[in-house]
Amino acid sequence: MKNIRIIITNLLAVLSLGLFAQNGSYKLEFDSQKYKKQTLEYRGQKFNIRAFEGIVYVANPVDTVYHKMNIYIPEAYFQGNSINGYSSETAPVFFPNQIGGYMPATPASTQNTGFGNERPMNNRANRDRREGRPRSDRPRTGNRDGQFRHADNRPSMMETAQKENTVIAALSKGYVVASAGARGRTNKDGNGRFYGKAPAAIVDLKAAVRYLKYNDKAMPGDANKIISNGTSAGGAMSALLGATGNNPDYQQYLDELGAANGSDAIFATSAYCPITNLDNADMAYEWQFNGIDHYRKGGMFASEGNNTEMNLTEQQTGVSTALKNMFPDYINSLQLKNLQGDILTLDKDGNGSFKTLVKSYVIASANKALKEGTDISQYKWIVIQNNVVTDLDWDAYIRYMERQKTPPAFDALDLSSGENNLFGTDIIDNQHFTEYGQQNTTTSASRADKHIVKLMNPMYYIGTPDSETAKYWRIRHGSKDKDTGLAISAILATYLQNRGYQVDYALPWDKPHSGDYDLDELFQWIDSISR
Repeated sequence: MKNIRIIITNLLAVLSLGLFAQNGSYKLEFDSQKYKKQTLEYRGQKFNIRAFEGIVYVANPVDTVYHKMNIYIPEAYFQGNSINGYSSETAPVFFPNQIGGYMPATPASTQNTGFGNERPMNNRANRDRREGRPRSDRPRTGNRDGQFRHADNRPSMMETAQKENTVIAALSKGYVVASAGARGRTNKDGNGRFYGKAPAAIVDLKAAVRYLKYNDKAMPGDANKIISNGTSAGGAMSALLGATGNNPDYQQYLDELGAANGSDAIFATSAYCPITNLDNADMAYEWQFNGIDHYRKGGMFASEGNNTEMNLTEQQTGVSTALKNMFPDYINSLQLKNLQGDILTLDKDGNGSFKTLVKSYVIASANKALKEGTDISQYKWIVIQNNVVTDLDWDAYIRYMERQKTPPAFDALDLSSGENNLFGTDIIDNQHFTEYGQQNTTTSASRADKHIVKLMNPMYYIGTPDSETAKYWRIRHGSKDKDTGLAISAILATYLQNRGYQVDYALPWDKPHSGDYDLDELFQWIDSISR
């Protein structure tokens, strides 16, 4: 009798997850009757929506905590009405993710801010969480640089609490909003195997896109106009979605999950400070910060930790110089062009037309701030003539930014970075992913499969014959964001432009590592490409 009760209890638990089919897999058909009504308010405007939450979006989920999606649809579309010029048939689908630090992320909702909800911690804290140690008992420690902040330097809960809810804001504009959870680098099963290492997160988001395309006729909104949005590692995922549509490299992973048949190409990409191009990011970081031999540990949580200035070791300065010297060859190999069609290059010292391009974006950002009334007279490294910013002292500007990470910033020689953790396997927690990291490792370490590294870098897929790359791109990287080099987003934007894609790229003035700070401008861009 006891065994029977256990079986019944387990069966009820399974059924409570919803949409469970007789063949042991989840159904992929959208259930239009399974929703809750919500009344929301945005800037004094009240409106009603239908909330379809907790939808398992693959037939064979690995983890039903993260393989879930929330879909929110304005009630007006079920009544045959329009919003902001959109109808049930024409409304774009806004697709924000909450991924930060390449950690696991649950879907965004009308109850949270849209930022990543898993706080990356150091290895000890991660082990505590995986082993089920209560959160209150875990030591409050920093990352490998001792910093009390998210690994991708996202704002703290106190800061994000003051932000507008991106999901609600998007709904107020008449968009359908769909947000998917995704696995991350620390997911570990009961047998001690990891199941969220690369390329799990991008595969999950692709599967969610396929679900939306598969059910396009069953729900309001135009699934041919999916616009992804993400910040930091989430910005990198957004860029990957845009670059790799329908590429067969991901098919085996999608098949394993039981993803819906169909397209995973998206219409447009919005990426805030994307932590991407990881196999070249160390070189870009040191091209920018080489010669800055001090850094601060405190980060955005300076009040909680040690904010004293630290100096690089002699070994670290040598690593910095070596990586900086490698960067010109990478830039020159890309054959990037400016808007005038001139090839962008760097000489052996790291100077040249590519550096001039990056500098021009910073000058444009300063000019925008000046025109909007921001007082920038305090920045003595800026040259202003006739109320126009005409030049800036690059070296002084970089000193103002300050170094945040020790070299290598991403493929840490002691395997201590979140990116080392990302490129682990089901049985190996951390690996190197660059030739330099492997050759100069300070510990016994293996190197990630080159194909897996490729799967996480949009640069390898943009405009290739077997990829359906999104036509529209909006990329933002704050002019004071030092979580990755300014060159990384500039390379991405320029590479896209050179291949004929429409790119809106800027370095917002004095913004640190953050996202969704200019929702009005973001939505204006979405409207301009969607109508």
